[in-house]
Amino acid sequence: MNWLSLLGLEGLFARWRAHVIEGAIAAEDRMDLVRLEWADLKQRLQQLLVLTIVVAGLTVVALIMVSLAVLVHFWDSPQRVLVAWLVAGLWALGWAGALAVLMSVAQRAGNGFALTRHELAQDWRDIKERL
Repeated sequence: MNWLSLLGLEGLFARWRAHVIEGAIAAEDRMDLVRLEWADLKQRLQQLLVLTIVVAGLTVVALIMVSLAVLVHFWDSPQRVLVAWLVAGLWALGWAGALAVLMSVAQRAGNGFALTRHELAQDWRDIKERL
C-alpha cells in the first residue's frame, strides 16, 4: 500500500524531489565554474609574480644604466655619451614595456570569480522571485 498516494502527498514529494535534483545539478555547475575561474585566477597570479620579478630586475638594471650614462656624460668623448644614453634608453624602454604588461595583468587579476558571482546573484534573484 502506498501511503503517499493515499494521503495525496505523492505530487508534493515528486515536486520536492525534482527541486532537490535541480538544486544539486545547479550546485555542481557552480562548482565547475568555480574550478575553471580558480584555474584562470591562478594563472594570472603566476603571471603577475613573474612579471613583478622581471620589473624589479629591470628597474635595478635601468637605474645602473642611467647612473652609468650620467657618469659617462661628463667623460672625454661625445660618442661615449651617445652610446651610454642609447643603452640607458633601451633599458628604460624594456622596463616601461614590462611595467605596462604587469599593470594589464594586475587589472585583470583583480576581477576574479566574476562569472561565479554573477551566476550566484542570478540564482539568488530567481529564488527570491519564486518566494
